Amino acid sequence: MITLRNITKSFGSLQVLKGIDLDIAQGEVVSIVGPSGAGKTTLLQIMGTLDRADSGTIVINDTDVSRLSQKALARFRNQHIGFVFQFHQLLPEFTALENVMIPALIAGTSRREARQRAEELLSFMGLSERATHKPAELSGGEKQRVAVARALINKPAVVLADEPSGSLDSANKAELHALFFRLRDEMHQTFVIVTHDEQLAATTDRTIHMKDGNIIV
Repeated sequence: MITLRNITKSFGSLQVLKGIDLDIAQGEVVSIVGPSGAGKTTLLQIMGTLDRADSGTIVINDTDVSRLSQKALARFRNQHIGFVFQFHQLLPEFTALENVMIPALIAGTSRREARQRAEELLSFMGLSERATHKPAELSGGEKQRVAVARALINKPAVVLADEPSGSLDSANKAELHALFFRLRDEMHQTFVIVTHDEQLAATTDRTIHMKDGNIIV
């Protein structure tokens, strides 16, 4: 479902990725682990089309995204890739429901359909009663579940998560991790998760170890 071949990336004289080959299957929950500076987040950003590799190819759902124009890439990203960040990145002036709806509206979905889908996702997350609350009125765990709902609104091929439980306490971490596997089991959702959380990595279907810009076998 996702195929990366010979992905390289340098920043100035520093080569951060040194020829990465990686395959992700539909419905997998994959963790990427390694020390700081290993290239994990850079790899995730390139996989998510937020940054371009210096060389190599990325195929997502039979589309070679490395060949797309910036405009086509933005459209593809919106429709096929969901993102969850460590610090939620919710827009503070909008309610939880509105935050979830935004990617669908950008994709051209009608407001009625976007609202219905957002309400369904918030219900799935156990957040129906918090739908009209703004981020400042939500707990850390609630904000991250809203962020997951937002990532899912366009039914993406894959959700990419960068340290998604890094800002959460133990109880909310456990709840978020359980949610990922519930989404995999019930929605067949694919996740690629960059994490320092050994407990989360140990429970994923597969763990990719990185060091010095390489995948360590």
